[in-house]
Amino acid sequence: MPQPRNEAVRLLMKIEKDASYSALAVSDALKKLNFSDSRDTAFTVNLVYGVLEHKITIDYNIERYLISGISKLKSNVLNILRVGAFQILYLDKIPVSAAVNEAVKCAKKSGAAYASGLVNAVLRKIAAAGLVLPDKNDLCNYLSVRYSVNADIVRTIISDYPEKDPDEIFSVFSGRRPIYIRCNTLRCTCEELVSELAKEGVTVGYTQLENCLVVDHTGDIAALEAYKKGLFHVQDMSSQLCCQLMDIKKGDTVLDCCAAPGGKSFTMAQYLGNTGKLFSCDIYEHKTKLIEKGAARLGINNLTAVCRDARFLRDSSIKADKVLCDVPCSGFGVMGRKPEIRYKSISELEDLPELQREILYSCSQNVSSGGTLIYSTCTLNKNENDAVCNEFLKDHPEFFIAADVKYKNFTDKYVTLFPDYNAGDGFFIAKFIKR
Repeated sequence: MPQPRNEAVRLLMKIEKDASYSALAVSDALKKLNFSDSRDTAFTVNLVYGVLEHKITIDYNIERYLISGISKLKSNVLNILRVGAFQILYLDKIPVSAAVNEAVKCAKKSGAAYASGLVNAVLRKIAAAGLVLPDKNDLCNYLSVRYSVNADIVRTIISDYPEKDPDEIFSVFSGRRPIYIRCNTLRCTCEELVSELAKEGVTVGYTQLENCLVVDHTGDIAALEAYKKGLFHVQDMSSQLCCQLMDIKKGDTVLDCCAAPGGKSFTMAQYLGNTGKLFSCDIYEHKTKLIEKGAARLGINNLTAVCRDARFLRDSSIKADKVLCDVPCSGFGVMGRKPEIRYKSISELEDLPELQREILYSCSQNVSSGGTLIYSTCTLNKNENDAVCNEFLKDHPEFFIAADVKYKNFTDKYVTLFPDYNAGDGFFIAKFIKR
């Protein structure tokens, strides 16, 4: 019979070997668990995601008690220690004795009996010392370890936003992020949706954005009857705000340049009220098919999915009143949802601004005279945000910054949403008008 801790170690080893830290890969692996008790499944999920979210912090605390360093440990031993340390440092309801004893058993069962003494000793020392962090005087290292984020990312955000408290930014990326949904106004009102969800035991709250709800206790969202009926789709609040700022009118022609998985397209279709035309583009055919499937579920009939590289959309015949370029980015604003982003280095992301410029420059050619162009990302990296937009304005004098972009206390020419005081994800929005 499988044991949660053993399964968590096995999955972490697989994830590490395949470099498959994405939420989708983890979710697929967890679906294959074969526990008779749902509580065992939930515990395993908690262990896997917990270790992935706190890996740098956990490794820092493990390495303090190793003579030869963490790099000398075999993968099974290291992940046994990680699972044990996560329970000790982050799970109050797990007795230390249980975490240590089960880790030792796991070592013996996984062919690492030779390391059972080391596992026992290191975990007991971690339990005795509690969570240890670097000195705050070394701010970058302190923040990197405390919030388990690559020091490159910490350094970049500190440099980009010296006026902000980095603790406030990074603290929001720890723990469970809220789930936001968009009411499908083509089929129901918010009040009707709340009533339907309540019947299924879902906890629902309103937000400051119209038709945007926050939900909890959903279970598998796709299994909800309200979801199957097409009464809503899942979309973060910041992303919904981006669609609101498009100021879409019924009868408009709208182009979503990098549309997958389709959330923004679906919201914009609802603003159109199934009038006008909506072109949803993505470079991969299997993703455009998913967009079509989602549109059918929601009763959207004015959407045309187009398989096209956004860098070459200028060569198409599409001319639109409203164009959205939500470009591929580093994702620093969504680290709370995607653990793999925490461990990226800046060197891996050096080519992104060039790609983003190519997409923005190309798609700007699809904007009709007097039309609106929005450039957005889910990152806080100014090199991908402000720098790209400033260069675009310099090279495209036919565009100017819209004066009506106002949200909360934002008065700058661009909108940067920080997850520390905005409950949605970190996000960047620039709104341009074509002369």
